Amino acid sequence: MSPRERTTTAEDARCPRLPDRLGGLWTLANDLSWTWNPEAPTLFRAIDPPLWRRTRHNPVALLRTVGAERLRSVAEDPVFLRRYDAALDVRRDAVAVGHAREPGTAGHADDVGADATPTWFDERYPAFRDLPVAYFCAEFALHESIPIYSGGLGVLAGDHLKAASELGVPLVGVGLMYAHGYFDQTLGSDGWQDDADDPLDPDLTPLERLRGVDGVPWLASIRGGGRRIHIGAWRLRVGRVSLYLLDTDLEENDPADRGLSHQLYAGGADHRLRQEAILGVGGVRVLAALGIEPGAWHANEGHAAFMMVERVRRLMRDGRSFADAVSRVRASTVFTTHTPVSAGHDVFSHAQMREWIGETFWEEIPHREELLGLGRHPDDEAQDRFHMTAAAIRLSRRVNGVSARHGRVSRNIWRGLWEDRAAGEVPIRHVTNGVHLATWMSDDIAGLLDEWLPAGWRCTDDEAMWGAVRDVPAPALWRVRRRLKLRLLDLMRDEARRRWPGHWTESAHLAGAGTLMSPEPLTIGFARRFATYKRADLIFRDRERLLALLSDPARPVQLIFAGKAHPRDDDGKRVLQRVYEHTRDPEFEGRIAFLENYGLHAAHGLVEGVDLWLNLPRVPLEASGTSGMKAALNGVPQLATADGWWEEGFEGDNGWIIPLAPATASEEEVDEHDAEHLFRLLEEDVIPLYYDRPGAGAADDAPASWLAPARRAIEVAGARFTAGRMVRDYARDYYVPSLRGDD
Repeated sequence: MSPRERTTTAEDARCPRLPDRLGGLWTLANDLSWTWNPEAPTLFRAIDPPLWRRTRHNPVALLRTVGAERLRSVAEDPVFLRRYDAALDVRRDAVAVGHAREPGTAGHADDVGADATPTWFDERYPAFRDLPVAYFCAEFALHESIPIYSGGLGVLAGDHLKAASELGVPLVGVGLMYAHGYFDQTLGSDGWQDDADDPLDPDLTPLERLRGVDGVPWLASIRGGGRRIHIGAWRLRVGRVSLYLLDTDLEENDPADRGLSHQLYAGGADHRLRQEAILGVGGVRVLAALGIEPGAWHANEGHAAFMMVERVRRLMRDGRSFADAVSRVRASTVFTTHTPVSAGHDVFSHAQMREWIGETFWEEIPHREELLGLGRHPDDEAQDRFHMTAAAIRLSRRVNGVSARHGRVSRNIWRGLWEDRAAGEVPIRHVTNGVHLATWMSDDIAGLLDEWLPAGWRCTDDEAMWGAVRDVPAPALWRVRRRLKLRLLDLMRDEARRRWPGHWTESAHLAGAGTLMSPEPLTIGFARRFATYKRADLIFRDRERLLALLSDPARPVQLIFAGKAHPRDDDGKRVLQRVYEHTRDPEFEGRIAFLENYGLHAAHGLVEGVDLWLNLPRVPLEASGTSGMKAALNGVPQLATADGWWEEGFEGDNGWIIPLAPATASEEEVDEHDAEHLFRLLEEDVIPLYYDRPGAGAADDAPASWLAPARRAIEVAGARFTAGRMVRDYARDYYVPSLRGDD
């Protein structure tokens, strides 16, 4: 048998005993396509609503915890059974493929159906439908119960897999299995962030352990630090797509190596170097052990650059010259860079490379200098350093940024790799990010659009079809928007109740958690990683002006903040602390709140429930940003600087934009300029528009003037900024040309 046939399946001993009529529940729970199956969440919730909340919407934990008597009861409920059958029908459509694919690649052997409706990719590129595209990323955000993500990069990668599944793109994801998660955030009474492990229990997730020859728990190995490091793997099913998560926490490994895959972005540079070798080198070797032969390779950020170096090494081992090996790897490789911030690009010394992973790359061939040279940066005076992004760019035929502005910025940053070219001629393009519509648009908004948009609106970027959003009546949209805000406030109160007994020692935390907030005021949301350039504290530059806005008895305003600072980013933690201090200030009357431990569950509540989304990065340091796209899909306009996606997404009537400061302005002058324009927009445009309500005696209080940009926000985001559009762009302009071997 091949290694593929010795996997632990979703129908293994972990499966709870289910009534025969409900035997498909376990299969449904163990395929993450349930997260965008419109029938599945309602189905699982109906089994046991309180338990569904306590398990934080985790169907595997629900089924392993709920009592047998309750399952027997719902198995006899005709309403539940209709929902169950409908959810299984949707799941079958979500995984069905109209042709055979290799087990373990995109699609699964038991889901093949000759009569299945061809997918978008099948119809357009039938010659390449059985050639997998390997998609490498250091983090993936797919569900709250699998905390192997830190923020935007992981959410983007998760949405990429979901959209690829829907479109039938034969994608195979490769990442790392962080058994201790990223971290669990709690704030002390002084607002300082404490970081604790957020452990992952595989038995409460849809993770499937893969096994190698003779049932051993590892599939490949690398050498580093004088030892061999064995690498295991887990599989997650995401509809038609499989995600393989690599793991070194095996008894066969030295204790020092078992922790390499424990936590996302943990440890110092040596630790990161070895993690990235496991991801890149180990990922290539694990795919080979599984019999998966990708036709194209996509590195999502520089963390995965060793995937390319390993492929060069393997070709040289097989007799290819260095130049020929590089050319062959480049021809089939796509690289996406996600940040212009220097701290986001990993750099390792040659000494570190030799000590920790040197044996991996030259245990069979002696070409050390050629391989190390792939990571040299011509602008770095120290020529004994390996730049992961430089190596990735050198080894990729197709390179892109993640917005039009970021493409321009990236061409300027990396033009040194093309000595004879001006910045405008550097071959770095862009694919603007998008978000998975079925994941991020609330069921309430989607249900409303079902009534007013033509059939098929969920699967198209046709601007004429999306233009029908303008026909949605203001009262109907306002009722949905009010319902979503009330749900957000309930979420915040529930989170406060959950944290108060175990984490908070004084009642002052409760006000800061949003328990005093009302559904009536204009509510502004700001949620993202607390990095200094994202300027979460910009609105606090003028305390008196802010106080006047928040405490206006006729037109009050509320602010909700959320997000984590990187555990080693003390400057970011100080920004968070300054924001948190304002939540405890009684002068603000409880109108500023901080929602702790921001993750996917809280993100849904915020992007759906606030009235206005705020994004204030210092231009041009935000490569794209996607939180505003998620908010827009729910009828929440954005007020932001002219950075990332908003530079191209702002249409004049779907939100507000802060104009660029003069190019000669200092950083302090830029902050002052942006703060002034922020307050001016709030005072003169945003707040008056929100409170422009019908007069006394009107049948409803829907602010028609405010709902015009809300509709346009939905229209523009739905037509231009979904993950479906993004993955179609990658498939058409990057994957298929790589599969064809185009120059």
